[in-house]
Amino acid sequence: MNSIDSYERYQRQVILKGFGEEAQQKLLQAKVLVIGAGGLGCPVLQYLVAAGAGTIGIVDDDVVALNNLQRQVLYSVNDIGLSKAERAASILQQLNPGIKIISCNERLTTQNALTIINAFDIVIDGTDNFSSRYMINDACVLLNKPLVYGAISQFEGQLAVFNCRKYGHEESVNYRDVFPDPPKDDEVLNCAEAGVLGVLPGIIGAMMANETIKLITGIGEPLINQLMTYNALTNLVYQLHLSARKETRSLVPEDEAAFLRRDYEWICTSSSRSLEIDIENFNRLLVSGDTAVIDVREPGELPLVTEFASAQIPLQQLKENLPAFKEGTILVFCQSGKRSLQAAQWLFDTFGKTKKIYSLRGGILPWKKQQVKQPV
Repeated sequence: MNSIDSYERYQRQVILKGFGEEAQQKLLQAKVLVIGAGGLGCPVLQYLVAAGAGTIGIVDDDVVALNNLQRQVLYSVNDIGLSKAERAASILQQLNPGIKIISCNERLTTQNALTIINAFDIVIDGTDNFSSRYMINDACVLLNKPLVYGAISQFEGQLAVFNCRKYGHEESVNYRDVFPDPPKDDEVLNCAEAGVLGVLPGIIGAMMANETIKLITGIGEPLINQLMTYNALTNLVYQLHLSARKETRSLVPEDEAAFLRRDYEWICTSSSRSLEIDIENFNRLLVSGDTAVIDVREPGELPLVTEFASAQIPLQQLKENLPAFKEGTILVFCQSGKRSLQAAQWLFDTFGKTKKIYSLRGGILPWKKQQVKQPV
């Protein structure tokens, strides 16, 4: 540390026994990449910036939305519609002007991932989709970069430190050792479908920041080759020891050329995508006169849909309460399009080619927003 201001800013952690100026200096020299400035990324960024991580990169191509603010407490209503990466960088720079923050307002892809990740020492995965998680993991394995991983759903979260050797002799575990094969995008509900307690990403995100600080400074025992789960309802914590698996080594691309050829979005895309239709075609079929509409959300889910008639049959009850459809077309919708896609696939398997079956792509939320501007 080179100034009185720096010492005063970090004094509370510098005076910690086992931390000191040496650990603080390691933090100030560290380069950390945070991918995703959402529920997990916000607390990670806030605590790393406050702790004095010297260079922080932020990658996110999304914009702030009203439904983010329940858990992404870095932003305010004044930020709605603005770039998350750019707003996060601007807000965080005010928290600590003494560090370098690099914002990247673009989606991480196979074409830019290796270049972006290679410029940093540690990578933090705060994304919320499987195609990104597998791509980030594979890139970190190829580049030999430690990966701090976290995930949340409903009331439960998990975190781990991947691709990092423990004590220099144990083989490092990566994400594929735990989850070898990516699920299809209609097999696992995301937070938009399953919901999430607002404080949960704050808890898991703070833990991810803690693991990152331990990795940088060498203090404590990071969750290397371990998976920790936390339940917000019971406060129960489970910590599982992980082992590298020889059979998963071949799942990671063998080199940069193979990585560039891999289509992670296609790997995680359901074969039932052909059953989806956009809002325009959904509206056209609504007024066609030979259409049945099914809402597969749970009772009480918002927003309420009063603009057109629909039968509410939750996804889990659909097989047991299947109506006798007289109509030739069946439209299915849910909150964000995942459950309805599962329902459409099952209906298609049941009725075959005797009926036309479609799922509303993106769910009822964007449909509602569009109706404010252009009613059906």
